[in-house]
Amino acid sequence: MGARRASEDTGRRIGRRALIVGGAVAATGTAVLARDELARLWWRVPGIEKPREQGAVDFAGARWVSASDANWRRADRPDDFGIDMVIVHVTQGSFDSAVRAFQDPGHKAATHYIVGQDGRVTQMIRELDVAYHAGNRDYNERSVGIEHEGFVDRPQDLTDEMYEASARLTARICARYDIPVDREHIIGHVEVPGTDHTDPGPHWDWDRYLKLVRRARTTLRA
Repeated sequence: MGARRASEDTGRRIGRRALIVGGAVAATGTAVLARDELARLWWRVPGIEKPREQGAVDFAGARWVSASDANWRRADRPDDFGIDMVIVHVTQGSFDSAVRAFQDPGHKAATHYIVGQDGRVTQMIRELDVAYHAGNRDYNERSVGIEHEGFVDRPQDLTDEMYEASARLTARICARYDIPVDREHIIGHVEVPGTDHTDPGPHWDWDRYLKLVRRARTTLRA
């Protein structure tokens, strides 16, 4: 009951905001504002059917490779589960080994995205759906998970290309769901309650990463 009321309240807030945005656009005649706002708002309106075209990605430039169905569950986020968090992981292996693991039904885990050391981005689960990546059901339902190729004890694995590509991805996710760019909402796997993981590890530069995400987020508004 409480969840249903929360969903209805969210819908009313989105509806009011859409009207306000529409009025502002009409008054200013700014077509760019209309496109940007509506592109973000429609995704969160309860009852709107989300697209599920074969091979579609949520982040432009990402390559689609399907994870095993055993490593995620179908949902209709953010209608049924609000998204308010990005969780950062490190693979403890190569890019290709992470892809193989997420395609393995016996692995029982996968993230939405993998970012390589060369900056390439592969999406394996739609943001609509719940990926089994955090080791905590509540956190799985409310987050998008991003793996990064490398090992937690090898700072050289965390390349400039990786940081920059991941920051652009996280900025887009934060824009889509109005997630604040801060350490309360962008966290490491190690910070998930109940987890036994240590990633992204001591060499992950959070100050640098958040600065890059904020810069990319500002560019999206421009």
